[in-house]
Amino acid sequence: MTWSEMQPLLSQACWDTLYMVGWSTLIAVAGGLPLGILLVLTDRGGLLQNVVAQKVLGQVVNIARSMPFIILMVALMGFTRWITGTTIGREAAIVPLAIGAVPFFARLVETAVREVDGGLVEAVQAMGGNTWTIVRKVLVPESLPSLIASTTTTVVALIGYSAMAGTVGAGGLGDIAIRYGYQRFETELMWITVAILAVVISLIQFAGDYAARSLHRRDGRSGPAPRLRLLKADAASSETA
Repeated sequence: MTWSEMQPLLSQACWDTLYMVGWSTLIAVAGGLPLGILLVLTDRGGLLQNVVAQKVLGQVVNIARSMPFIILMVALMGFTRWITGTTIGREAAIVPLAIGAVPFFARLVETAVREVDGGLVEAVQAMGGNTWTIVRKVLVPESLPSLIASTTTTVVALIGYSAMAGTVGAGGLGDIAIRYGYQRFETELMWITVAILAVVISLIQFAGDYAARSLHRRDGRSGPAPRLRLLKADAASSETA
């Protein structure tokens, strides 16, 4: 197969992969962020302590995370068909990709939020801040570098999942590697696909690491004391209003 024949295939496959991963990441963040925060808030000693709810949520997340992605895709075929009207193509692949990524990202969020300094939380509570204020003003901003790193990890994992989704007709680079590289013995095309995936993952990892380090350095310069003063100023302005 010549390069002129490979190029349109690879261009469309790259777009399909980015499309699937992009939408799946958005859904995973939208669902996993509140779920991860809720796992922390409902834990023993948390702001919304509810041990039973926390254990139920934790078990659901653990079960969802333990299922291999290829099995999850097959198990969700009926649900995927109900949502999208089909079980093949990039739109159909977004359903299992997103459902598989939500619990994965939620656990990363839980770990990131647990690293937040408890003294900041207590300070905001002492100033009369409610749970929503603590989440919005402390937990999310203070864990933001770790959350960005967690998002990067999720995107990289989703790229690997999307390659597996190509084995069942989802399209993307995985589909090209299987359909042409394996079934039609186009070894050169398969290795080009592998190289593209490696480059894409490296670029995403570099961008995510750079963003997380930049935020971490900025937060390190500010320190906890200036942040507390800023929170007090916000509280004072809210009371004045």
